[in-house]
Amino acid sequence: MAKLRKMLGDPTGPRAKALMALIDTQSASTLGRWAAAYAEERYLPILRRRRSGQPVDDRFATAIKQAIACADGNATLKDAKPALRAALAAARETGDADPVAQAAARAISTACGVIQTPTNALGFAFYGAAAAAYDEAGLSGDSAEYERLADMEFDRIIASLRHAAVENEPHPVKVRWNC
Repeated sequence: MAKLRKMLGDPTGPRAKALMALIDTQSASTLGRWAAAYAEERYLPILRRRRSGQPVDDRFATAIKQAIACADGNATLKDAKPALRAALAAARETGDADPVAQAAARAISTACGVIQTPTNALGFAFYGAAAAAYDEAGLSGDSAEYERLADMEFDRIIASLRHAAVENEPHPVKVRWNC
């Protein structure tokens, strides 16, 4: 059994580089809307399944809604920040007893923060890759299987951003990557 990591993926690999290059072409609002919507579609269901019939903390759904509202211009960042902080706290409170739920919670929280910190668009992908891989393979898989599944999740993330991307975005983010 492989040691479970909080994040999966290679930050210097071709998938991460492709995602970074795509992020560099988009505005904060496009990235924020896309990341929150992707987290809602992909990681919130994982978190719900892992809760075994218990309700999922509503701070995640609230943060998703606030991040999308902010990206769409229907709320200010000041309006959204309390919900973003609450989702971060909820992710921390998830604990490490269930690595799948923990990775999904961190992916959601980090994705919601993209509207404020565009580099989170890369960070949530690593948490999301872990959530997706562990959810699909279980917690007793081997590292090669986890890496294969993480690569597949990165491919889905990149395809999703390509679909959401605005061609010739007039106000792309200015990111200085430190990886």
